[in-house]
Amino acid sequence: MPRSAEPPRAWQRMLSGRRLDLLDPSPLDIEIEDIAHGLARVARWNGQTRGDHAFSVAQHCVLVAEIAEHLNPALTRKERLAALLHDAPEYVVGDMISPFKAALGLDYKTFEKRLLAAIHIRFGLAATSPSKLEAFIKTCDRIAAYLEATQLAGFGIAEARKFFGEPKGLVGENAARFFRLKPLAPTDASAHYIKLFAKLSQDP
Repeated sequence: MPRSAEPPRAWQRMLSGRRLDLLDPSPLDIEIEDIAHGLARVARWNGQTRGDHAFSVAQHCVLVAEIAEHLNPALTRKERLAALLHDAPEYVVGDMISPFKAALGLDYKTFEKRLLAAIHIRFGLAATSPSKLEAFIKTCDRIAAYLEATQLAGFGIAEARKFFGEPKGLVGENAARFFRLKPLAPTDASAHYIKLFAKLSQDP
């Protein structure tokens, strides 16, 4: 009798040596170095940004965490860590633009949430963030998208406001200078991500 076909491989080998099961991700197989390395090599906006390097998801995540602290300095370290990790699943699945995610439907969202829950548990967070914090991080995410769109991706102000909303809370000349975006080389973006992670992972 012919041998039955083996099931398709559902794990990915990481540079750390971990094998991450994509269908049932274990927190024990997640390492921050793998996340930072992967995110630093995933381009936002499908790479359609100005600069010598792509603007990476690693830089985007750092930006979101910095915006969160700017808007609410009273955030705990764990809340800021949740902001930093909000797109961490993309180190495995990549950064799909929102219209394509919508076309893929609910299964993709379910997979992404399962992986994010494993990442949260690995780094001492609740599997899911409270709805209020999740909504706040989403607000910061949209502000980051507005800044990226207008500074790097060729969007006009009116067009960016239409798609991402008014970036409320970023007022004053200091804020404008603080959030001036410059795409980094992957090694630098990875190091920046790791540095902020280390700071936010310290005991209070």
